[in-house]
Amino acid sequence: MDFAIQTRQLTVAYGAEPALWSVDVDIPLLGMTGIIGPNGAGKSTLLKAILGTVPTLSGRVELGAGDSSHGSSEIGYVPQRTGVDWDFPTSVLDLVMMGTYGRLKWFQRPGKNERAASMEALRQVQMDEFANRQIGELSVGQQKRVFIARAFVQQASIYLMDEPFAGVDAKTEKMLVEILHRLRDQGNTIVMVHHDLTTVTRYFDHVVLLNRTLVACGSTSEVFTSENIERAYGVPCKPTLDSP
Repeated sequence: MDFAIQTRQLTVAYGAEPALWSVDVDIPLLGMTGIIGPNGAGKSTLLKAILGTVPTLSGRVELGAGDSSHGSSEIGYVPQRTGVDWDFPTSVLDLVMMGTYGRLKWFQRPGKNERAASMEALRQVQMDEFANRQIGELSVGQQKRVFIARAFVQQASIYLMDEPFAGVDAKTEKMLVEILHRLRDQGNTIVMVHHDLTTVTRYFDHVVLLNRTLVACGSTSEVFTSENIERAYGVPCKPTLDSP
């Protein structure tokens, strides 16, 4: 099997407290992978370590066949809402166009092509009518959709998303899942921190089950079992809560 992302003995700590400890993860090329675990399990830290935005104590991250240079234009990132300054004075369209900067030459400004691509990305997430709205005026669900649109225009092959469904209503979540599944089916790799165990079997092809150390990693049918969930969360839990 070809892998989009691999980590080997990856260890990250904040001060004296380890957030991840010697984690070996294999995320397959193509498909949609969920990173699952309790609060404080290191899920967001794993994404940041892959991006290279947090220092590692040891270990390595590899993209594809080679060592990651971090910050690669092949990666699109959707952060948690709490990591964004929503008072920053920028419009929805300008924020999405920031996703095109990696394709521009030095000192080149976005032009008609970048604007058209950004508007198309906003149409995909049903936010084109808000293009001129200030980002701070949006609801939580709308803000999430705008950041997903920004990731789309990066034209990445790998998308890392940190709880993109947190704070959105059921209708918005359903729409976003359909968009992400289409993106997956077009040949992309999607890696997502996710907290709702009831939807795991419906959303994800692969699962990384984490609690500072790796509990299990592999196909959803193999990994998302009662035994593994109990190991990760420390309490009995049934994985078969999802409805068809």
